[in-house]
Amino acid sequence: MKIFLDVIGCRLNQSEIETYANHFRAFGHEIVSEPGEADIAIVNTCTVTVKAAADSRKKLRRASREGALEVIATGCWATLEPEAAQNLPGVTRVFPNQHKEQLVANILKKSSDEIASLTLIRQPIPGERGRTRAFIKVQEGCDNRCTYCLTRFARGPARSVSLSDIHRDIQAAIDGGVKEIVLTGVQLGAWGRDIPGQLGLKDLISSVLGNHPIPRVRLSSIEPWDFDLSMLSLWRDERLCRHLHIPLQSGSDRILKRMGRPITIREYVHLIGEVRSAIPNVAITTDVIVGFPGEDEEDIGLSKQLIEKIGFAGGHVFTFSPRPGTAAYDMDGRVPHKVAKARNAELRDLFDQTSKVYRDRFVGQRVEVLWESSVLLDDGRWKLSGLSDTYMRVFGKANTDLRNRITSVKLVGHHPEKEGLVSLTE
Repeated sequence: MKIFLDVIGCRLNQSEIETYANHFRAFGHEIVSEPGEADIAIVNTCTVTVKAAADSRKKLRRASREGALEVIATGCWATLEPEAAQNLPGVTRVFPNQHKEQLVANILKKSSDEIASLTLIRQPIPGERGRTRAFIKVQEGCDNRCTYCLTRFARGPARSVSLSDIHRDIQAAIDGGVKEIVLTGVQLGAWGRDIPGQLGLKDLISSVLGNHPIPRVRLSSIEPWDFDLSMLSLWRDERLCRHLHIPLQSGSDRILKRMGRPITIREYVHLIGEVRSAIPNVAITTDVIVGFPGEDEEDIGLSKQLIEKIGFAGGHVFTFSPRPGTAAYDMDGRVPHKVAKARNAELRDLFDQTSKVYRDRFVGQRVEVLWESSVLLDDGRWKLSGLSDTYMRVFGKANTDLRNRITSVKLVGHHPEKEGLVSLTE
């Protein structure tokens, strides 16, 4: 069969469709780049915001409209609204999150033992989902009680993927030629808490570094209260990327409390200080929500001050999206959409400024870049785009195709049009 895979949302969703691709290929099926070529199209949906849910529906409709013979919905939106998903034109089946691990086995009528015995080799998914990095799912579910979030309802409680399964997935990625893996989960810092032996994320990272000759290991988002400071010693291994995404959400203690986030700004600032003391030139990126119910000008002012004070290497800004079923949905003090939109723009501009300041320190320096894309130019050279271990986008040119290779380059300045740096032509 020919299978088309698509995804909305987080890195965990991306990791899951990469796993589906590995399994389908191992059984002799082909992954295609367009739904019109497919016997089956599978869309891993998201519901973190109203827009994500709408985009999920759009992708399901597109798969049907473009000719996929069968369309299957899975993921968070399909889990929370299975009837709505099933009623979309062309959708033939819905796999809620609690059954998505058995999706491939169910479709192919294979047993769990047959799936477990597969020899897996990861290959990039064709089309726009093709990546040189491999997202490795190490954890599922969430025990947090953030008042704006539906994820814990859609994904269930926090639970860990076993070390043996994680090592198997990493080896499949290495066998497929991957140079960087990203350890990802809904609540990454909760890994190991449900495994006998009092394991933690530090143990997982140590095991990965100790057992796999992978050039780069990166962590996905980790909540500040889940960050074990003893992990910082692990960054003595240069394969561990100097980039940490630590969500903030607001610079106001009052709003953080309304959000149900168990941390204060003082504690957050202290954590960032400890991280920076241990990891020179580390890139700290974050998430911020604007327009949360009750947010006023003083609160948004505190967020601006904190962003400037910390000097984030980058950040995502989300406008509060009221989701039925969450505690925040019924809170008073709704911020007018026009006001929230203006605040969003202000914070995005501020992150652009702090990101540029962070990148400034690397101009004139040499960095290692994993080249992720390459385009052959008319002059026979290759136009390249890749990432440093600090998650800076780097653009360059070379006489050979360096895609999926790591090379050392000298950074000569900021790109005139894009957010990133330009390397010396080599």
